[in-house]
Amino acid sequence: MDPISLALPLVGITIAGAIINASVHFIPVGGAPAAMATSTGVGTGTTQLAAGAGFTGLLGAAVMSSIVGLSPTGIALIMLSGAVSSMIMLGVTMLIAQFIYVFGVGVVPAADKCEVDPITKDPQKDYITPGTTGHGIPTVCFVSGLIGAALGGIGGALTYIALLNLGFSPELAGMLAVGFFFINAVLASYNIGGTIEGFHDPKFKKMPNGVIASLVASLLCAIVLILMSL
Repeated sequence: MDPISLALPLVGITIAGAIINASVHFIPVGGAPAAMATSTGVGTGTTQLAAGAGFTGLLGAAVMSSIVGLSPTGIALIMLSGAVSSMIMLGVTMLIAQFIYVFGVGVVPAADKCEVDPITKDPQKDYITPGTTGHGIPTVCFVSGLIGAALGGIGGALTYIALLNLGFSPELAGMLAVGFFFINAVLASYNIGGTIEGFHDPKFKKMPNGVIASLVASLLCAIVLILMSL
């Protein structure tokens, strides 16, 4: 392979890792407390929720790539398919969780990290149950989650495209992309250090550190993947 054919996947994989890391910071994750409706967000871990959305986007991208190929228009459609697939998966997850919180547990969706919802302008603090740090998935968290899902899907699709350009089979490219996604999702999870509500959460300001870490890790992964393809 000529240097340009190797350089493009190198850049693509590195950028994809940074996008994946950034995407995780948008997703509202409440961890175990949210499972008991005592914290805002979806009741699961950061890595699990982000990876679930990313994998769905990756599957959508893989299906689209088998239909449209790797032309410039095809690549755009693949990335769009990854973003939409990921958004649908996470959107449905948050919606079902919201039904459980509201109609099952009986709590009002309220964010703890802001006085007023930046999108709806609804007050939040008045509806938070004493002894909790919010509950449910308020509008700002839902929108933030969709943004994160879209970015995660794009990152996963970009990784898959780069691996196909390196000559890997679709099956192997998918497996490698899944592992690559987990690497960057875990880095983001460590950077967040627990739960996060979305782009309005003070922890969101830590995102640049995570992106830098993923740029370095993704560059190393890209070099290894290129050596594997030779």
